[in-house]
Amino acid sequence: MDPSTSAPYTVPAGTSIGHIHLQVTDLERALRFYRDLLGFEVTMLYGGQAAFLSADGYHHHIGLNTWHSQGGQPAVREGVAGLYHAAILYRNRAGLAAIVRRLVQTGYPLRGASDHGVSEAIYLDDPDGNGLELYWDRPRAEWPLTASGELTMYTRPLDMAGLLSA
Repeated sequence: MDPSTSAPYTVPAGTSIGHIHLQVTDLERALRFYRDLLGFEVTMLYGGQAAFLSADGYHHHIGLNTWHSQGGQPAVREGVAGLYHAAILYRNRAGLAAIVRRLVQTGYPLRGASDHGVSEAIYLDDPDGNGLELYWDRPRAEWPLTASGELTMYTRPLDMAGLLSA
C-alpha cells in the first residue's frame, strides 16, 4: 500500500512514545549507568539477561537486554542507519539540573549541551555508545514562534551555569 494515495492520517491525541529497549553488551555495567548513575529504579530482572527500569513507579521506561549482544561491539554512531538518540524528559528545569550536576560531579563525559528554544538539553552516550538526550521542555507559552505564529526551534549553546544554578 502506498500511503501517499490514501486519506491523510494523524495519530490520535494523547499518543506518546512509551519506552526504549536497548541491546547492551554488559548488563551489570548498563545497570550501574541507568540505575546507579541516572537513578532509574529496577522494576524487574529477567534472569541475568535483561532488566526493566522505571521512573515514578511506571512498569518500565527502559528495557536492557543482552539476548543477542552479550560481549558484543558498542553501538556505531556514524556510517550506519539506526537510532540517533533516545530522549529522557525531565518534568522541570530543576530535575534536569540535578542530573547534570550529578553527571558533572562524577566526571561522566557529556557530548554536548544545547538550548533549542522549546527545551534545554544535554547529550551523552551510555556505556554501550547508545546516544541519550536528557532534557526539559519550557512551558508552551515560551516556545519561540515566527511572526506568523509558526514554531521556530533552534540550536544554541546551553547556559550551563544558569542551568546548574536552578
